[in-house]
Amino acid sequence: MTQSFLFSLFKVRKYLFFKSIISTCTQFTKTTFPTSTLKSGGRSWDLRSLSLSQTKSPLSVEQAFGTMAVDAISPDWEFDRFDDGSTKIHTEVQLKNYARFLEEYTSQLKGIEDALDDSIGDVWDFTLDPIALKLLPYEQSSLLELIKTDNKVLNKVITVYAALCSEVRKLKYEAEIKFYNGLLYYGEGVSDSCVVEGESQVQMGRFISFFQELSCFVSRCFEVVVSIVHQLASLYNSNNFSSSRSATKVIESSGVHFQTVYEHLGELLVVLLTLDEIMENHSTLKDHWKMYKRLLKSVHHNPGKFAIPEEKLKPFEKLLLKLEGQLLDSMIFQACVEQRFDDPGEGVSVSKNTAFAEEFALNIRNIFTNVESKIGEPSEIDQRDKYAGVCGLFVLHFHIFRTVDKKLYKALLDICKKVPAVTLTSNIIWFPDTFLMTKVPAAAKLMDKKSVQSIRAQRDTYLQQKAQTLTKDVQSYYVFVTSWMMKMEAISSKEQRNDKMSEDLSSRCNVFVQGILYAYSISTIIKTTMNLYMSMQRPMTKTSVKALCRLIELLKAVEHTFHRRSMVVADSVSHITQQLQSQALSSIGIAKKRVISDKKYSEQRLDVLSALVLAENALNGPSTKERRLVISLALSVGTQMKTFRDEELLPLQLVLKKLDLISELKERVKVQCDCSFLYWHRAVFPIYLDDVYDHAVDAARIHYMFSALRDCVPTMLYAKHMESCDQLLKSYDTEIMQVFNEHLLDKLCKEIEKDLRLSVHTHLKLDDRNPFKVGMKDLAHFFSLKPIRFFNRFIHIKAYVTHYLDKTFYNLTTVALHDWATYSEMRNLATQRYGLTMTEAHLPSQTLEQGLDVLEIMRNIHVFVSRYLYNLNNQIFIEKTSNNKHLNTINIRHIANSIRTHGTGIMNTTVNFTYQFLRKKFYIFSQFMYDEHIKSRLIKDIRFFRETKDQSDQKYPFERAEKFNRGIRKLGITPDGQSYLDQFRQLISQIGNAMGYVRMIRSGGLHCCSSAIRFVPDLEDIVNFEELVKEEGLSEETQKAASLLDSVLGDLTSNSAEGTEYFKMLVGVFAPEFRSVKNMHLRNFYMIVPPLTVNFVEHSIGCKEKLNKKNKGGAAFTDDGFAMGVAYILKLLDQYLEFDSLHWFQAVREKYMKEMSAVLKEQNVQAACQDEKLLQTMNLTQKRLDINLQEFELLHFSLSSARIFFRADKTAAEETQERKDRETAAKTVPTCTDGSELLRDS
Repeated sequence: MTQSFLFSLFKVRKYLFFKSIISTCTQFTKTTFPTSTLKSGGRSWDLRSLSLSQTKSPLSVEQAFGTMAVDAISPDWEFDRFDDGSTKIHTEVQLKNYARFLEEYTSQLKGIEDALDDSIGDVWDFTLDPIALKLLPYEQSSLLELIKTDNKVLNKVITVYAALCSEVRKLKYEAEIKFYNGLLYYGEGVSDSCVVEGESQVQMGRFISFFQELSCFVSRCFEVVVSIVHQLASLYNSNNFSSSRSATKVIESSGVHFQTVYEHLGELLVVLLTLDEIMENHSTLKDHWKMYKRLLKSVHHNPGKFAIPEEKLKPFEKLLLKLEGQLLDSMIFQACVEQRFDDPGEGVSVSKNTAFAEEFALNIRNIFTNVESKIGEPSEIDQRDKYAGVCGLFVLHFHIFRTVDKKLYKALLDICKKVPAVTLTSNIIWFPDTFLMTKVPAAAKLMDKKSVQSIRAQRDTYLQQKAQTLTKDVQSYYVFVTSWMMKMEAISSKEQRNDKMSEDLSSRCNVFVQGILYAYSISTIIKTTMNLYMSMQRPMTKTSVKALCRLIELLKAVEHTFHRRSMVVADSVSHITQQLQSQALSSIGIAKKRVISDKKYSEQRLDVLSALVLAENALNGPSTKERRLVISLALSVGTQMKTFRDEELLPLQLVLKKLDLISELKERVKVQCDCSFLYWHRAVFPIYLDDVYDHAVDAARIHYMFSALRDCVPTMLYAKHMESCDQLLKSYDTEIMQVFNEHLLDKLCKEIEKDLRLSVHTHLKLDDRNPFKVGMKDLAHFFSLKPIRFFNRFIHIKAYVTHYLDKTFYNLTTVALHDWATYSEMRNLATQRYGLTMTEAHLPSQTLEQGLDVLEIMRNIHVFVSRYLYNLNNQIFIEKTSNNKHLNTINIRHIANSIRTHGTGIMNTTVNFTYQFLRKKFYIFSQFMYDEHIKSRLIKDIRFFRETKDQSDQKYPFERAEKFNRGIRKLGITPDGQSYLDQFRQLISQIGNAMGYVRMIRSGGLHCCSSAIRFVPDLEDIVNFEELVKEEGLSEETQKAASLLDSVLGDLTSNSAEGTEYFKMLVGVFAPEFRSVKNMHLRNFYMIVPPLTVNFVEHSIGCKEKLNKKNKGGAAFTDDGFAMGVAYILKLLDQYLEFDSLHWFQAVREKYMKEMSAVLKEQNVQAACQDEKLLQTMNLTQKRLDINLQEFELLHFSLSSARIFFRADKTAAEETQERKDRETAAKTVPTCTDGSELLRDS
């Protein structure tokens, strides 16, 4: 989808681009060549009639050019025809038709464009450019082809200087792009904490080849400087040197001032000066160099260890010494100016050439005059760079001629009061006063200390003033830049009128130039202030940081405005350059006529005329750098002899300056708005982000800051100290993103989450949310931002926060499932308040009374069975005690929900955990039954019952059970008043609770399966989907899916129909061990059941009585775990018949009925006697007997119910016989080949 969208975008923008070019070409044809004709071979070619003279109807561009090709080879053009004017009329008609066609076609394309996307239009997105416009003029003509006049000598002079200036530009470009960045970024991208031993030497080892390239570059610069000086000295020859006495002047140079050449020489000196400053301020580079030299020394002492031939070491050491002396001692500039410029062998005199010395000094003064008048003013554009060049030229002049212009020297230092420092590149700042005093010591001695101190004090004053005025500067530039942006927008919306074309182009030119001026001023303030603070190691206030960041935003806003209106700029630049060229040609034409009209010819006048012709020729063509250089050099010759009047020369110079700016508009904007220096000041980024967070209203400005941070990326590609520059880029990317997350994204996420929580829980009144007291911060502005582009990613704040909330809400819901409703409400609120598109959690449905989870119970089953009581009839567990005012309960629905959450696989795992728990409990059970006190009493009771059962009507006596209970209590009690029999009862209750839990797991599983399969219409007749899919011949994947569906439905059907007999499994696994010979002591268990029931009834009555008391500690109304435990153990021991032979519950009933009848008789007797106190006692006795009997009855019923689960109707022998009968029946089923016979028999 993205590719198709970009392709559509590309087609639309391609159309707009070519529309702009066609419009430009049309205008160019109309303005530049109104009636131009080309003649060749006797034929006349009229460009206008050639274009569309033979067309009859509006054509497409392709058809029009096709027609031109046909016309070009038409035989009708083989002779000259008589021009009666009809061709002109016909052409005008066709041009009108063609213009109408273009308008219609434009509207159609505009409609298509609008239909594609609303965002696509004349506005170009800075963050996503499928195509780009390059406006820099270019042609393949060489300097030799451009510089052609009849004056051969002048041609040679201009060619030499033009070639040298072009070489300087190339060297400067190479230094700015490659060498500055390579040096500056050395050592970056490696944190101090993770530097491996030897990493510094490895980095320097990779950097040696870079140093070699830099050495060659510096040598080339030296050669070019010498060459320029020699060429200038040859032109301005004073004829006072012995070897050049007979030499003649090349051209008359008395009024010729090649100021452009001197400016270029100054630029080259600034390049060397910048390299010196980088070396001087780069402590890391110097430290690593020293470490590398030490390493080399170690290698030298033991070359065999490092597998390096000794003969290769010495040349390498010499190379390092040469590199250190040439580059690392920060003496590059000094070495250049101290070169030997005199070359007697070539016949070049420099140091004793007085004419050249005067010309050199004159040009320095002229350049300085231009710089001095503009520097520090609003119209300043490149004067600071030229000022550095003037200082370099001044030092070069001093070293060549050994003379000092004290007045100029003082004037140069006075500039320091206006400009305390000059930023050479990135974070490299240069102090002119220090430079001049160091490099020209002879002049420095003449300066008094107060002047020097005042200049240095001026820097502190400048910083103090800047700290106070920065906020005002921001406000001022904010107004300036916004008004300029409105003018740029107005340009794009205003239609051009042919009658006011010239005025419109002039106004556009002025607006473009004004944008560059604003960019230069803002950039200068930012760089100078930041670098001064850094160089002088002064702390910067937060207010200053915020103000500087605002200026960075304005700077990028200027760049973005130019980029957004690339279509208008592209359309305008070609027209403006043509207009400026036309104005320059007009001025030169007037001067040329003036020269021609003067009949006094001389060589000097011929040089002037040739120079003017050369300038005209250069102006007739694209405004390339080479042509503009030729124009500048030609006018240096052409302006002598008062060719131009004063009122003509200044406008011409202004026009040419504008031509320079407009021709390089995009490049100038890019350079002035480049914020790669921000890499060295990235410490301000956290403060900036905090400010953006605090002032969320204008959060959109963050795009500008990230655009500024992206400017560092192209310069980082030239880092050479790492294996790959990608490591440096990754380090920078990680650092910026870490700061961005910490100071904005994470804070924003937490604040949004906090706001949602407080809003949902407003009823709790957790925080004062009155906006009039605590203020109000509308963070929703962050969510309306477009995605921010940084490196190869887009940072979408809205998506980031949405993902954070989704993740947080999901994780917290899984931890506390009962909070699902709260988080659902928070999701809805996030959508309503912030417009966030939240994702549903899609967790299984839960109940608000979820209680304990199956997993939690499984992991802590020993705690669960001791803290919860089981109710057999309702299948519910109730908590014994709680610190709260309510007790937790767990029922089948809770278990079913847990199984739905975790899956049915949890059931088998739970039973396995229960088995492990029962093993431990049965070990304690066995130990109790093996105890001599217990075993002897039980054997005694068994013998007693066997001997007396005939007298007691086969019933175990109640009194014997009570006696056993009292006897056990005499053995001892625990600190909390429990006997050993009480503890044994609790053990059996816990075993019974575990079995009750297993029962509930099975019931919950059946409930879950029945809920899952409730949408199947008929469980008895389920369609086989796999067969149906195969019949339809569907794909293999569909067949596999159908097979899986059949499998799931089959599992659900079987599970919902029967479930797993967990009780049978747990009986089967323990019964053989319980019934084995080695556990004979367990067979006395049936005899301890009567005392246990007595103990249980006493305990149960006590618990129920506590329900009506104020202190309900230990209160309970059910404990069917005891009945389940007794039933389970009797089944394991196969002692149901033995226990039933005691007829225990019948004996209990008879005992209580007998006592109750005795009480009733006594009541009747006492009623006759009317003894109220005794009667009241009898009533209480009867009530107690009723309660006891009722409890025994309830226990009997519970035990009978529990026995059903374990098939108490059959003994172990009967169950074994039944199983054998089934197996035998399965083996003896008749088999026959004919099914009809089986049916007949049946």
